[in-house]
Amino acid sequence: MRKILVTGAAGFIGYHLCERLLKDGHSVVGLDNINGYYDINLKLSRLKELGVEQISENQLSISKIHNEKFRFIKINLEDQINLDKLFEEENFNDVINLAAQAGVRYSIENPRVYVESNIVGFLNLMECMRKYGVNNLIFASSSSVYGNSSNTPFDENENVDKPISLYAATKKTNELIAHTYSHLFNIKTTGLRFFTVYGPWGRPDMAMFLFIDAIYNNKSIKVFNQGELSRDFTFIDDIINGITLILDKGNTHSENYKIYNLGNNKPVKLMSFIESIEKITGKEAIKEMLPMQQGDVNATWANVNQLITDFGYSPKVTIDEGVKSFVNWYKKYYKIS
Repeated sequence: MRKILVTGAAGFIGYHLCERLLKDGHSVVGLDNINGYYDINLKLSRLKELGVEQISENQLSISKIHNEKFRFIKINLEDQINLDKLFEEENFNDVINLAAQAGVRYSIENPRVYVESNIVGFLNLMECMRKYGVNNLIFASSSSVYGNSSNTPFDENENVDKPISLYAATKKTNELIAHTYSHLFNIKTTGLRFFTVYGPWGRPDMAMFLFIDAIYNNKSIKVFNQGELSRDFTFIDDIINGITLILDKGNTHSENYKIYNLGNNKPVKLMSFIESIEKITGKEAIKEMLPMQQGDVNATWANVNQLITDFGYSPKVTIDEGVKSFVNWYKKYYKIS
């Protein structure tokens, strides 16, 4: 079994990944800065599910459920000194980087936060890997790097030099930095372009959460571009399966650096997504039809053939199944009868 550093461990995908890695028998150190971009209590609740209740700045906390198998540390990736100390004290086999300042629209209002977290923080992480001989990295990129490309489904070989949000630009920058370090220092690097991830414990700023929260609180939902959008909605279990397939097979792609799409390969129209939510909740949404948002894209659609060929990836969860799973979690978490 391996000792794995998971950054962004208090986040949506990070929490689910830690649960899966621990179930598979690995030793995990989770790292997160627990910033206030969205409800901190949700992040702390995820950590509590992992057995971590007491958190100290820059100090490892041991899980009450998993004991030494899961330890958590609150660190900013921008904090080069304490990040370096962590790598010096631990002998990581792998790093899975999910930490990032998320949100397309927030990046338009707060660009410096994205540069500091997503670029400076990522560079610090790569430097620690180089310095301490950690030679296997899996990192989160994003479907946003494709911008408003009309070439669907999106293919990894497509040129992605025209991002339309700063968030997308930082993710493209991560890919470039990772490629450089892979080439110069022989670090095996796999970048994953996630496509609209949803599911239990999801982020409150994402469409699924926003829509269901509004429906149960009798508020209107904002439907942008008059509903003429489509997304490759990907359930969290399929995302986690994709990551662990790559980890378990040891990044078996022949190149030192490779990018994969990680999605459902089945774009869903926004209005169909809303209809599924209405069917599962039994409540009709109050729709506020709005124009396109700045920085948003018309459609996303992942071509996942490379991931299928190299790792046998197979997304399985339908929209109705995924929505039902999220609704059940939401009602339990917020104590809705």
